[in-house]
Amino acid sequence: MKIIDGGVTAAKGFLAAGLAAGIKKGNTKDMALVYSEKPCVAAGTFTTNVVKAAPVKWDQHIVYDEPTAQAIVCNSGVANACTGEEGYSYCKETAKIAAEELKISENAVLVASTGVIGKQLPMDLMGQGVRNLVPLLSPTLEAGALAAQSIMTTDTISKEVAVTLEMGGKTVTLGGMCKGSGMIHPNMCTMLGFVTTDAAISKEMLQKALSEVVKDSFNMISVDGDTSTNDTVLLLANGLAGNPEVTEENEDYKAFLEALMYVNTCLAKKIAGDGEGATALFEVKVIGAESKEQAVTLSKSIVTSSLTKAAIYGHDANWGRILCAMGYSGAQFDPEKVDLFFESAAGKIKIIENGVATDYSEDTATKILSEKEVTAIADVKMGDAEATAWGCDLTYDYIKINADYRS
Repeated sequence: MKIIDGGVTAAKGFLAAGLAAGIKKGNTKDMALVYSEKPCVAAGTFTTNVVKAAPVKWDQHIVYDEPTAQAIVCNSGVANACTGEEGYSYCKETAKIAAEELKISENAVLVASTGVIGKQLPMDLMGQGVRNLVPLLSPTLEAGALAAQSIMTTDTISKEVAVTLEMGGKTVTLGGMCKGSGMIHPNMCTMLGFVTTDAAISKEMLQKALSEVVKDSFNMISVDGDTSTNDTVLLLANGLAGNPEVTEENEDYKAFLEALMYVNTCLAKKIAGDGEGATALFEVKVIGAESKEQAVTLSKSIVTSSLTKAAIYGHDANWGRILCAMGYSGAQFDPEKVDLFFESAAGKIKIIENGVATDYSEDTATKILSEKEVTAIADVKMGDAEATAWGCDLTYDYIKINADYRS
């Protein structure tokens, strides 16, 4: 596998565009379109929140009931959530307009929205936005980057990644983009993620791969503990790489799975590191667990602890908060056997050994915790299982951003 520049247009046959349609205040980019020159098999994972936005319901229909998909229309600024039958009809109308412009079936158009809950989409702006996007479609990396910028809400940076790998003697490319900064605590797989690939792979195996990697990537991030109404990850494969179609769990499937895991994990970490108001990416590794389930439970409990996140912001090695978060996680372990380390580009330090503080230097610990990426490693000494979760520190700016979000 090789990391390359690009995003959703990196793979063969994929085009993208982005622009300001006027949905958001000011001349801010707020609509994007991704299109494949050839029909794709599609896979998706969606929010487990009982309150599901209209585009989630529309996309579930397309992914589960239709054989192919060929385009994704995404808007920022209005979530189209809690909008009833009218909101769902606007998904269908958006798909119809895109289908007419692209000369494809409306049941091949996926839609996604992000932004304020409860507002109806301004369909005059949406419709014109789609019509303006189609002529701008381009396979360039710049077009992909523009699309990534156009799906942002409170994000401070756009998020892209792309890789190549060999499958069946052919070069296969995967590229993706995502958005997410607040209301981040996915349970499926607020975040939207779109991954494209030119791999030839069956719809069944594509869904299997996405469902598998989501568990250890997007489902292992948290910014604020809120699971969005709109969480969606879509994966489109058009087969233009020309590799033998993957229809079973063979070596090509394993290689594809590894590449997809890298893409999703990279995007997930970009979301966690760009958490609203965040100054640091906070990574938590639990090792020595007796089961993967135990490791996941412990790591997510630590990374979502508000007190721990505040300590990371203050560069404070307040390890008691971490041990406390492990203790209320629901997972059983012996606190008197736990070792805890902090690690960053500035070094690594053991904070506690067998549940008791070591004679560590507070100054050294503060230096390590002052980096932009900080890792806590908890060894529970019960087995060989492990898990990694990602989050961010909790700052004053998180409150400011969310207090003013609608105004």
